Amino acid sequence: MQKIMLTLFVTSVLSGCSVFGVYKVDIPQGTPLTKAQAAQVQVGMSFQQVRFLLGSPTVSDPLNPQRWDYIYNYIPGTYAKKAKIPAAHGQHLKIYFDADGNVERIEGLETIPESQPGLPASKEAILTAPPL
Repeated sequence: MQKIMLTLFVTSVLSGCSVFGVYKVDIPQGTPLTKAQAAQVQVGMSFQQVRFLLGSPTVSDPLNPQRWDYIYNYIPGTYAKKAKIPAAHGQHLKIYFDADGNVERIEGLETIPESQPGLPASKEAILTAPPL
């Protein structure tokens, strides 16, 4: 009887660790932007116009309110890895404003991809998606 109980216990422990694995969630951090969105920002735009186009910045330094940072990192979870959705690292768009609150310069456009992993390429893809 003890051998049967020991066998069942060892089997359940080993199968729980190796067969099923641990579920991992997707970890999106920051503001996901596409190159089309970032390209809409032009020199001379105001704070409000940039916020309307891109949303609130990921980092807004209270000691330097003339610089906004849009950073995005994505670590795929269990289902995203099965769907072969790649990770996203190093996306950093910096927008500098002058004393009047207008865009002075934009840095980091080359780090922003055409489409974000795990997100549809356009709003049309969301609107035309089949129901579940």
